[in-house]
Amino acid sequence: MSKRTLAESFRDAGAGMGYCLATQRNMRIHLAAACIALFAAWALKLDRLETALVVFAISLVLVAEMFNTALEKTVDLFVATYHPLARTAKHIAAGAVLVAALNALLTGFLVFLPHLRPLFR
Repeated sequence: MSKRTLAESFRDAGAGMGYCLATQRNMRIHLAAACIALFAAWALKLDRLETALVVFAISLVLVAEMFNTALEKTVDLFVATYHPLARTAKHIAAGAVLVAALNALLTGFLVFLPHLRPLFR
């Protein structure tokens, strides 16, 4: 295997991200939610730590979704017919995405609520 340039590695990583966005509905939903959260962080003038928490939570969800997609495609490559272990592997990966999404939801609640509360008084 030949050595790859850094530019090639970035290009391939971008292609993987593009594939997820083009083919995975949930990835598009997560990205839309991320854009809304980042806009809210900007509009509410969150401090650096709060913004970092939001960005980290967003990143965790997107990474989990990408790993889930990679695992699903790998399982599909090696398992042509139904197999209970393949189903279990896919369910576990989907569960990881759910945990990441719930973490992001809780993080958002804890970070944004103190900034939103004064708007409703």
